[in-house]
Order: sequence, then C-alpha cells, then structure tokens
Amino acid sequence: MKKTNKKIYYDKKTDVLWLNIKSGPEEEYKEIAPGIGVELGRKGELLGIEILNASKVLPKFGLKARNNPNYSAVSHKIKP
Repeated sequence: MKKTNKKIYYDKKTDVLWLNIKSGPEEEYKEIAPGIGVELGRKGELLGIEILNASKVLPKFGLKARNNPNYSAVSHKIKP
C-alpha cells in the first residue's frame, strides 16, 4: 500500500471506500457483512475497514460519498 497519512480513501473507479484505522501489515481479511470487510493485523488488531459498492451501501445509512480533497484513491492488496 502507498504510504500516506490519510485516514479515508475512496476509489471512484472501483467504488471502494477504505477507512484506515491503524498502520501495519495485513495478516487477515474477514467479511463481516456482504460487501463490508475488516483488515486485521498480526495480533488480530483492526487495521482498516473496506466497503465495496460504497455509493450504493452508504446511502442506506444516510451517508453519501462526496468530492473532498482529503479523500484519495489508493490501491492495496487483500489476502484471500
């Protein structure tokens, strides 16, 4: 993953929202609900939350994606 201090990443092309909670190497990925997953570190600590199809999922919770200079698209790997 690209090093950055931003906490929220949105990739408009893939419609994925990723919330960075803590830095560290990802050891495990768990889907906790359809299209919503958590990334865990070596000791099971929460590193991030990933929301697939964010533009469709967020409005269900009264939220919407918006153009904001603090959001950026960052590619990262997910372990299967």
